[in-house]
Amino acid sequence: MRHTLFTPFSLGPVNLRNRSIRSAAFEGMSPGHLVSEDLINYHRAVAVGGVGMTTVAYAAVSQSGLSFDHQLWLREQALPGLRRLTDAVHAEGAAAAIQIGHCGVMAKKSVSGGVCYAPSGKFNLYGPTWPKTITKEEIGSVVADFGRAVHLTREAGFDAVEVHAGHGYLISQFLSPYTNKRKDEYGGSFENRSRFMVEVIREVMKAAGNDIAVVVKMNIRDGFTGGMEMDESLNVARLLEAEGVHGLVLSGGFVSKAPMYVMRGRMPVEIMAAHLRHDRWMKPFLKHFGTLLIKPEPFSEGYFLPDALRIREAVRLPLIYVGGLVSLEKIEEVLGNGFEFVQIARALINDPAYINKLKSGEITRSGCQHANYCIAVMYSGKMKCYQHEVNLPEKWRRKLEGRRT
Repeated sequence: MRHTLFTPFSLGPVNLRNRSIRSAAFEGMSPGHLVSEDLINYHRAVAVGGVGMTTVAYAAVSQSGLSFDHQLWLREQALPGLRRLTDAVHAEGAAAAIQIGHCGVMAKKSVSGGVCYAPSGKFNLYGPTWPKTITKEEIGSVVADFGRAVHLTREAGFDAVEVHAGHGYLISQFLSPYTNKRKDEYGGSFENRSRFMVEVIREVMKAAGNDIAVVVKMNIRDGFTGGMEMDESLNVARLLEAEGVHGLVLSGGFVSKAPMYVMRGRMPVEIMAAHLRHDRWMKPFLKHFGTLLIKPEPFSEGYFLPDALRIREAVRLPLIYVGGLVSLEKIEEVLGNGFEFVQIARALINDPAYINKLKSGEITRSGCQHANYCIAVMYSGKMKCYQHEVNLPEKWRRKLEGRRT
């Protein structure tokens, strides 16, 4: 039987050997905001394992967009390591993408140069941060940073950029009526709230030229009452199509309000608290109040698909489905419904050779149990599936085995 997943397809100017993309799940492997050998080795392993393209996760376009001390920062000093990473991925036959963005209200002042921007100066309990309202002059500077970042990705050898406009990062903060309370031309109506996104995308498209694919990760829904809903997300998709982007990644959720809407299931907060570094306030808070702060969401395979199908009906450009794919059967269902690509993260953390094993028939389903251990420990600078963690305390293993949905 011929499966669509393993057929080649083009994303803008980039030809991919199949329809699979490693999604931009934060690796936490960039100490000092630079590429580590661990980061290179992970993306090389995913490329060896058969993906069409792998996406290096969240790279800040400026220092003010940083939220962790082990997060990539796109600047000249990062170029040698990034070039070694893209060379390693290309040598294995895969394309290389990088997610670029600005975290806005989630910036940590100890690494962001003392700056924390947001559309509106509203307290963020998940930081905790109290940002300043970004000025029009600062908006222009951040827009220019996105363009400069794309030029740097070209120097580094990347084939594509993924602009992060979802999950409650800065572009998403402007789009969402929950976080954008501005009274100027960047707030209020949908047209005004989308203005910053459009300015960023135009700068990115100009910098990308004809040789770099541009995809945008956007929210279908923010995942809570008062956030962006389907009617406006349809308009976001149409706007981005009109701006000429090459593809959309359809996601949802808000890291600073509804984090588990993004990935579903439960967050093992005790494990997350134990692995947080240099955060004296958040560690005890998570330990005692984490289940209230990070509320569980029920997991089902392909959990974004019903909403994503409505976006598929509204636009013609390539769409990239992401969200809880673990079986070849579900992947083929998604592709059969008119999506050009699928993005996968946790199944590839569980086994970087997942795609090749599906292709060979060795497996039809990932061994990932969606316990979210890999998410809980990423802030420590490692990214592992609990099933392969030899030093995992037995009490944690028992909790993970019993709390997967």
